[in-house]
Amino acid sequence: MFKSLTKLDYLLKETFLGLLRGGWMNWAAISTVTVLLFLFGLSLQTSWQVEKLLYQFGSQLEVSVYLQPDTQIESIQPLIAKMPDVAAIETITKEEAWAKLVKEMRISDIEGATQQLGENPLVDEMKVKARNSQVVPTLATQLAKLPGVETVQYVDEAVKHIAQLHQGLNWITLTITIILTLSAIAVTTTTIRLIVMARHQEIEIMQLVGATRAWIYLPFILQGITFGLVGGAIAWSFISVIQQFLGKLLVNQPEFIQVITNRVQLTTSEILLLPLILLSFGAAVGLMGSLFAVRRFAKG
Repeated sequence: MFKSLTKLDYLLKETFLGLLRGGWMNWAAISTVTVLLFLFGLSLQTSWQVEKLLYQFGSQLEVSVYLQPDTQIESIQPLIAKMPDVAAIETITKEEAWAKLVKEMRISDIEGATQQLGENPLVDEMKVKARNSQVVPTLATQLAKLPGVETVQYVDEAVKHIAQLHQGLNWITLTITIILTLSAIAVTTTTIRLIVMARHQEIEIMQLVGATRAWIYLPFILQGITFGLVGGAIAWSFISVIQQFLGKLLVNQPEFIQVITNRVQLTTSEILLLPLILLSFGAAVGLMGSLFAVRRFAKG
């Protein structure tokens, strides 16, 4: 136990001393990793929020089913309720729709308006809420085929645009992440390699006294991991500041925007998961960069 603690103490001291000796070279690697993780974290968070917005539109998107004049709601409602893609059904009789329309038009004499038109010109309507956005077109087609249905209407353009935005955002995020990841690994590799070269005399002495190559180069690998962890922490700090700033900014926005914003807020699990992802990603980038850096020297 004491021997293991001694080894751990040595590794931590060597890693810390290596970071101190690296000086401003360390910040080249850390800043690159920070930029990578900052953009990746923002993109990931935005992607989660767009998914929530897409789900909100999908779960609340309604298909309006207008029945033929001689069709009773009671005869067709059970058929719709049996459909697996239906989440909820709201019925609106033509009398209710006409009363609402007359009220919105500020006509006080409903009976008089009805007599002038001869009869109620509206038809019974059923608002069918789809289970999600993907099934809406299929559900609308199925509803249109039911007997007694005159027409089916639904608005899917918003959902399509949001879905396209989400898909495009994912591709952009993937492309940027790959490019910046390669850049971060390259900068980390160069930084660690320069640190190793600056300490070549110490390394030669350690080799002469019998230290293994793995033991010699492990502190450099830990330095690379530290670059990633520090970069992840800084990136998360920046993201948190931006979130707080936007939160204060949205307080004075119209109610409609506030409602949409509240619906795309991250859950507690997502809030906790994001920094873990950033730190893990940063550590992985630092590990890869440091392994590439010491590989050549370890083989020498």
